[in-house]
Amino acid sequence: MSEDLKQRIQDDIESAMRARDRRRLGALRQVSAAIKQREVDERITLDTAGVIAVLEKMLKQRRDSLTHFESAGRDDLAAQESFEISLIEAYMPAPLSPQDLQDLIAAALAETGAASLKDMGRVMAWLKPRVQGRADMKQLSASVRERLGTP
Repeated sequence: MSEDLKQRIQDDIESAMRARDRRRLGALRQVSAAIKQREVDERITLDTAGVIAVLEKMLKQRRDSLTHFESAGRDDLAAQESFEISLIEAYMPAPLSPQDLQDLIAAALAETGAASLKDMGRVMAWLKPRVQGRADMKQLSASVRERLGTP
């Protein structure tokens, strides 16, 4: 399936080249380069989860940059970051609904037998492969912490 996602990105690069859409082409080339860089660095071929992890990292970087550019009044750079965020999000899997997340948390707690915050790592390890790219891990962690009870 990752080949499908990588192939989709390559096909979109070719479409952007034919359409002479320089802005889209540049952003797509950055995505492709980040995927290839990780593959070369780790001497692997990324699977779907790996490609999604690269896209998540790129989204996080762009969201951070967007915040900084907006606070600095750099609307031109903020607009570019917003464009790249929307472009990358198009390749991400559909986000889980809040109810689906709560159901997964309940399943994780039951499956791992978690009873306290000491079990947080085990619960998150169970959840991560099931929600990767489909939920904000920071919010998910806060929800799990709330369900396990804060000290």
